[in-house]
Amino acid sequence: MNDPRRELFGNANFRWLLGGGLLSMLGDQFTLLALPWLVMSLSNDPLVLGTVLALGSLPRALFILVGGALVDRHSPKTVLLLTKWINFGLLALLAGLTAHGGLTLPLVYALTLAIGLATAFSYPAGSAILPQAVPAALIQPANGVLMGARQLVLLLGPVLAGLLVTGGGGPALQGQGLAMAFGFDAVSFAISAWTLSRVRTAPREVQDAQPVLGAIAESMRACWQDRELRALFLYFAAIAFFVGGPIQVALPVLAAERLPGGAAALGVMLAAHGLGALAGMAVSGLRPQWRLTTLGGTVLMIDAIAGGVFLLFGHVHAAWQGALLLLPLGALGGFVQVAVYSWLQRRIPPQMLGRSMALFMFIVMGLAPLASAAAGAALRVLDVTELFTAASLCLLAVVTLGALLTPIRQIAYLEAPPRPSAG
Repeated sequence: MNDPRRELFGNANFRWLLGGGLLSMLGDQFTLLALPWLVMSLSNDPLVLGTVLALGSLPRALFILVGGALVDRHSPKTVLLLTKWINFGLLALLAGLTAHGGLTLPLVYALTLAIGLATAFSYPAGSAILPQAVPAALIQPANGVLMGARQLVLLLGPVLAGLLVTGGGGPALQGQGLAMAFGFDAVSFAISAWTLSRVRTAPREVQDAQPVLGAIAESMRACWQDRELRALFLYFAAIAFFVGGPIQVALPVLAAERLPGGAAALGVMLAAHGLGALAGMAVSGLRPQWRLTTLGGTVLMIDAIAGGVFLLFGHVHAAWQGALLLLPLGALGGFVQVAVYSWLQRRIPPQMLGRSMALFMFIVMGLAPLASAAAGAALRVLDVTELFTAASLCLLAVVTLGALLTPIRQIAYLEAPPRPSAG
């Protein structure tokens, strides 16, 4: 049997994607940390900060389906390459204005909006390029390594960015650090654009051009008519709502109200979850033959475990207890995330992959703010324990309904025939 690790890292396309993608993801962490710091230095107003951050995410939610349609029309590589150069220009401008003290809040608003708009096109392009760049048998190992690398960057990137931005010095050094952070991200986009240009994607069937809205409607119909795909999309929408809110809102409240250390305790728990996810992604990618049951059965089982963990979370009184619960939960979630993502990339026809993956991301990302708002509202009438208990019961109900009333349990791992590849 061939070693998937040797085949994967022997694939030139994957090496270019991994190298450029890893650098670009690291650069993104620098901007994610530096931007709020910059805004607060211009206006010490939390409302302004919230507005700027909202402007960064709003275009992504509004235009990601349009981005998916253009990816399918023109090719993932073309769209992704264009967005990388656009981001390079925007961030270079942001770095230059920061270094010379020429930034104003209206400029920050405009640049943040433009960067957020670019991500609406880069997200579906990034999710659709992999099946065109590596053989089908390597899709899951490749996703495992790429997602694991992203998780590692999420853990280490903010620390490196914080050291660069603050540097242990005064406001002048911090201002220089902000410019350097944005500049590093700009350079990372330029280098990743060059590595992407080295990737050779497989040819695909050329589709007749059609109006963007018509192309989006076509992909929605196709996803709805696919019984298993429809069930999985609706299921993940419900899971995102009942899991996202408690994690984003109730977990910080729990740390602030009950745990010694407050923010430090929250950091320990989130780090444990991140480390678990990293381990799960690595196992799923490098050992794709390790399977618990069917893919759908694994999803249901892990979400049932998550429901049990939520019941226990209401009774956590120390950071180590929360970390002990989140570490294995993160590992199981990371394991199944790679498998589900790879299943979608194999199941969906190549000519519709950009739009369908954009729809999947739209469902998950679009529900995140609603879930957070609902959790915040619920905490006005419930305490943290009651909220975690309610979320657990809702999550277990969704799992039960998914198992009894949908075909999710029967969703099997796909052994897709290899697609043509230039790797």
